[in-house]
Amino acid sequence: MAVTPAAALVWIGVAVWGGNAAFLTLATLALGLMGLSWLDDRYGLPPLPRFAAHALAVAIGLLLLGSDQLVFQGMLPLWADRLLAGLGWLWFVNLYNFMDGIDGITGTETACLGLGIAGVTLIAGLGLASLPFAAALAAAAMGFLVWNWPPARIFLGDCGSIPLGYLLGALLVGLAAQGELAAALILPGYYLADATITLLWRLVDGERIWQPHRRHFYQRAVRGGRSHAEVTVAILTGNLALIGWAVLAAAGSPVWAGAGAVLTVAALLTLLSRWAGGILR
Repeated sequence: MAVTPAAALVWIGVAVWGGNAAFLTLATLALGLMGLSWLDDRYGLPPLPRFAAHALAVAIGLLLLGSDQLVFQGMLPLWADRLLAGLGWLWFVNLYNFMDGIDGITGTETACLGLGIAGVTLIAGLGLASLPFAAALAAAAMGFLVWNWPPARIFLGDCGSIPLGYLLGALLVGLAAQGELAAALILPGYYLADATITLLWRLVDGERIWQPHRRHFYQRAVRGGRSHAEVTVAILTGNLALIGWAVLAAAGSPVWAGAGAVLTVAALLTLLSRWAGGILR
């Protein structure tokens, strides 16, 4: 209830001041998702209505893109571009909630993504339009980390993680639509890999994937004896490397940057698996 309103109010203020209807709409939708997620935190809502609301917010967000703004750089027709981008954004909103399982992890991820998006925007010469919005999310996350760093005293809950995932997803989709697809995929690389691999494991094992669990790589590392702080610092270190690779991609070397990012994420997942010891999946 502290992080999302603080970030959304900055988005609304900057959007109104700059006459940017798209960012104003995104901030309003994020507040709507916060309200719905607050109800879920308090009372518990069925998965289907929550998922439908997320999908509606993503669909409206995609309508804000111009027909010439192709997320996948013309590799797909417009309808397929929007469909794949929407599915990716929708998955990102939900995985951002799934990955919020230990002290400091999502505050750290949000700060890194906000700073990384701002850095790529500057290096790629994309203008300053999205810069204050990325910076606002990074600043809100760093302020939150004062209280959420292990041992945490306050927590995000769904009403923090869902809107943050939505707004960060919007910025990443926008980055890709401006020609920086590689950087947009590199920056959240660890979160994407951990959440997606774990989801596939759970599907193979016949689990109900919408139910809580402790099978993510970072959770298994904690169960293996590592502290929340140790795991979060490892993820922070990996994220700083991913920011560097994303900046390299924006500077004109997307292939080398992509290879470096894959190696970085693989190394981080391997480290977390070793820390997990004998805990398998």
